[in-house]
Amino acid sequence: MKRHISELPRDGGVFLSESEVAQAAGTSRTPVREALLRLETEGLLTIVPKKGAYIPPISDSEIQAVMEARGLVEDWCVQRVVPADPYFVRELERILGEQEKLIDDPVEFIDQDRAFHRAIVRQAGNPVLEEFYESLRERQIRMGVRALVSEENRARTVLEEHAAIVRAIAAGDACDALAAHLAGTLAVLRLPIPVERPGGHSVGGLS
Repeated sequence: MKRHISELPRDGGVFLSESEVAQAAGTSRTPVREALLRLETEGLLTIVPKKGAYIPPISDSEIQAVMEARGLVEDWCVQRVVPADPYFVRELERILGEQEKLIDDPVEFIDQDRAFHRAIVRQAGNPVLEEFYESLRERQIRMGVRALVSEENRARTVLEEHAAIVRAIAAGDACDALAAHLAGTLAVLRLPIPVERPGGHSVGGLS
């Protein structure tokens, strides 16, 4: 389901019902309900009472707006975390290590991706900006997963770009490293995803 959601067309929302997903997966509705609730907490869909799980569209304009907002917030924050405390640099390295362990799980990988960027925002010490950044969570997760499946080896590239940001923070100026990382993400998000679906029963495109 995670893979399916990440591959949905960006220009139209999709509803999935518990019964249809259960039928397609060959299971009962109880584990499907639990799975949908978990996916909602991960920001990939919204449970709409009496209608099902709604996966909203992602437009080019929304991608542009979110990435611009991230750029403004994160650039401001990364300037204020330097000179960096050695403890903070080690914390970023720890998160990076955890992210590398999840390279084969797109959603968990992106969750650690957010943890990495959120740590920088939190370290800047502005609770208003931190709260605003958290409001981008749902969009960031879907966009992040989409970016991973859009380009081969994108996860490895993200790890390398994150490592460059850590080194730059430790050196005292990470603005360029951060800008390059966000620009790369935006470029990948604009790529179409080639989707090959096996034959058989489908639910809103779910096979």
